[in-house]
Amino acid sequence: MKKILVVLMLVLLSASAPAESVLAAGTVEVCFTPGEDCAGKIVREIDAARSQLLVQAYSFTSKPIAKALLDAHKRGVKVEAVLDKSQRKERYTSATFLNNAGILVFIDDRHAIAHNKIMIIDRRTVFTGSFNFTKAAQERNAENLLIIKGDKALVEKYLANYAAHREHSEPYAVR
Repeated sequence: MKKILVVLMLVLLSASAPAESVLAAGTVEVCFTPGEDCAGKIVREIDAARSQLLVQAYSFTSKPIAKALLDAHKRGVKVEAVLDKSQRKERYTSATFLNNAGILVFIDDRHAIAHNKIMIIDRRTVFTGSFNFTKAAQERNAENLLIIKGDKALVEKYLANYAAHREHSEPYAVR
C-alpha cells in the first residue's frame, strides 16, 4: 500500500458552480488495475465507515463492494446512492439490489450520462478516479483509484457536488 503525503492543486468541476481551484492537503493513496486490489481497498474503507457513506456511480456490479455497502447499512451507517438513468433499463441492477436492501437510491437523469465514480465516507474520505465499481474494473480494465483522506475543503467540494446531483435526481422506483 503506497501512501503519499501531498499538497496539490486540484481543479474541481461542480454541477452548480463554475470551476474553481482548491488547495488540497492530506493523504492520497493511489491504486491501479490490473495488478492491484482496488476493490479490496474500497471494501476495507467501507468496512471502517461509521456514520455516512455516499455513492455516485454510473453503475456497479462488484459483488464485494455491494456486499460491503449492505453490511454498512445493516450496522447503522447511513448509505445512499445517486446512479445513472441506465439503472432503470436493466431487469436487476445495483439500484434494485440497494433499493431492496432499504438503501436510498436516486437516479440522475439530468445528464447524457451520470458518469461519476465517487464515494464519500464519514465526511472525511473520498474515492475518485476512473475505477468503476465493477468486476470488470478490477479484473480486466486499466483503471485508477485515488483514496483521499484528511482534507476538509476537498471533502466539502465533493459533498456539495453530491448534494447538487441528489437534488435534481429522482428516487429510484422498481419497475
